Amino acid sequence: MRGALIGTVETVPGVSGGTVALVVGIYHELIGSASALISAVKALVTGPDRVAGARACLAEVQWRVLLPVMAGMAVAVLTVAGPMADAVEHHPTLMRGLFLGMVLASVAVPVRMITASIGAVPLGSRTRRQRPLRLLAVGVLAAVLTYLLVSLEPTRLTPHPLVVVAAAAIAVSALVLPGLSGSFLLLTLGLYQPTLRAVDTLDLGYLGLFAAGALVGLAVVVKALQVLLARYEAMTLAALAGLMVGGLRALWPWQSDSGTLLAPGAQLGAVVGLGMVGFAVVLGLVVVDEMVTRRGAAQQVRDEIAQTLATG
Repeated sequence: MRGALIGTVETVPGVSGGTVALVVGIYHELIGSASALISAVKALVTGPDRVAGARACLAEVQWRVLLPVMAGMAVAVLTVAGPMADAVEHHPTLMRGLFLGMVLASVAVPVRMITASIGAVPLGSRTRRQRPLRLLAVGVLAAVLTYLLVSLEPTRLTPHPLVVVAAAAIAVSALVLPGLSGSFLLLTLGLYQPTLRAVDTLDLGYLGLFAAGALVGLAVVVKALQVLLARYEAMTLAALAGLMVGGLRALWPWQSDSGTLLAPGAQLGAVVGLGMVGFAVVLGLVVVDEMVTRRGAAQQVRDEIAQTLATG
């Protein structure tokens, strides 16, 4: 059920599968298992003791969590992809309004994590005074670059295989970054509908390329993001927030076929209403995530106190 929930939201731009994994309590298990799988493949290829090294890494994979979650995700994606692609194709203005509200609310996730990171710096320190300005500069730069990227006229040609592989590698990074939607990245790259349609029609050629790109992303992008989050967490999150804000340009409901932004017009009330619904849904997930995080932190403190008293 958790996997089905994650798979369903991964088809919706603006809702992060990583955030849902956090909310349902399996985020760290999934990321840890994915990292162990990558390490197993690396050990098998590079050695020195290939078989033993790979077995040791595979022993760290939580198969009882990973396999049911992956099965649930697959079933959900195959079920939802077709209707979602039809909705985007036949009601683009309404769907962009819904997605716009969702992504706008999702920006709260990296911003909240940045605030917590700044709060961990001692009061009065020079780093704490300067850090917000540096983070703001990084966020603004990322937003401007993303805005310029998504402002390019979208191509109407069949996606090139290398483009599909690269897009899949980038989109899979959303699994590591709560708040970032893989479908949102595909949407900004112009591959959202082709990917959903390929899933719905079981286009094995396209899906094979996408799977290859996802594997590359898991092996390279995810590992790199883990390093960046460990060493430069706030800076990475600021860039993420800027990417999401700049990408909102692709979700403006009223656009021409060439991507030119138009003034609000038809279906204004319905678009605003759907945007508010999408905003509320994601904001609700953020609130639940905050509650779960605080509860887990409080339980950890209680466990540490109990352990100290027991050994005292």
